[in-house]
Amino acid sequence: MTTTVGVGARVWRRRTIVLCLLLALPLSMVLATGFGATEVPVDEIAGVFADRLSGESGSSVASTIVWDIRTPRVLLAAIVGAGLALAGAMIQTLVRNPLADPYLLGISSGASVGATAVITLGVLSSAGLWALTGGALLGALGAAVLVFGISIAQGGLTPLRLVLTGTVLSAAFSAVASFLVFRSAEPQAAQSVLFWLLGSLAGASWIKLVGPLAVVLLVGIVVWILAGWLDALAMGADAAASLGVPVVALRIGLFIAQAILVGVLVSVAGGIGFVGLVVPHLARMLVGARHRVLIPVAMLAGALFLVWVDVAARVLAPPMEIPLSVVTGLIGAPVFLAVLGRRRYRFGDAT
Repeated sequence: MTTTVGVGARVWRRRTIVLCLLLALPLSMVLATGFGATEVPVDEIAGVFADRLSGESGSSVASTIVWDIRTPRVLLAAIVGAGLALAGAMIQTLVRNPLADPYLLGISSGASVGATAVITLGVLSSAGLWALTGGALLGALGAAVLVFGISIAQGGLTPLRLVLTGTVLSAAFSAVASFLVFRSAEPQAAQSVLFWLLGSLAGASWIKLVGPLAVVLLVGIVVWILAGWLDALAMGADAAASLGVPVVALRIGLFIAQAILVGVLVSVAGGIGFVGLVVPHLARMLVGARHRVLIPVAMLAGALFLVWVDVAARVLAPPMEIPLSVVTGLIGAPVFLAVLGRRRYRFGDAT
C-alpha cells in the first residue's frame, strides 16, 4: 500500500509540473514581447496579436515592434532553449557524464570557426544575410564529422573517447578562430565574433524560425520514442545490450542527432552556455531520470528559462544588449552549485 501511494504521488507530481510548465511558457512568451527599449502594455500586445491573427496587417509602431521584431525573437528563444536542454539531456546520457553539455564534442567551437571566417574573411559573402548562419552551420557539421571520424578510427564511439576527442578538437577549433580574429584587418571583427560566440537572438526573424523549429521537434519526437533505450543506455552499455538495445547504433544515432541539433541552434543564436548543462539536472530533480518524462520537462523548462534570460539581456543595460551567455552564466553557476550541494540528488536516479 505504501509503495502504491508513493508511486501515485510521484505520478501526480510529474503531471502537475508538466501542466505548470505548459501554462507558464505561453504566458511568459506573451509577456516577454512587451519588454525592451520600448515597453508595450499587455493590452496593446493582445490587440496586435488579434489583428494579425485575423488577417489585418497593423501599421502602428507597436504592431511593428511586437509582431515583426519581438515575437520572432521570443519564439526563437523558446526554440533554442528547448533544443539546448534536449541536447544536454542527450549528451549526458550518451557519455554518461553529469558535467557534459551540448558543446562538449567541439561542435560549438567548429561553428565559431565557420562564423569567424565569415566575419573576418568574407567567406560566403554572396549569401547575404544567411552568410553567418550558413558559415556557422557548415563549421559545426564539419567539426561533428571530424570528431565522428577520429573516434571511429580510434576504436568506436565510446563515452571516454568521445569526450577526449571532442575536448581536444574544441581547443584546436578555438585556437583557429582566435588566429582568424588576430589576423583580421577588420577593427570590429573581435567584438563581432565575441558577441556572437556569447550568444545573441538579435538576428531573429520569422523565416529563421523554420529550420530550428523543425529540427528541435523532429529530434525531440525521435528521442522521446526511444526513451526506453535511453533509460537502458544510462545504466551502462553492458546493461543496455543485455536488454536487447543496439548500443552501437543508438550511440551513432544520438551523436548524429545531437550534432545536427546543436549545429543548427548555434548557427542561429551563437554559443549559449549553461542551458544544456543545468536545465537537464533541474528536470531530473523535478521528475526523475526516466527519459519519457525527462525529455518534455527539460525542453519546456529550457524554453521558459531562455525566454526570460533574453528579456534580462534586453532590459538590464539599455540601450545595449547583454550577450546571453553572460546572463545564463550568472544564473546557471550558482544554480548548478546548489544542485551539486543537494545530498539526495544523484545523476541518473530514475525514481
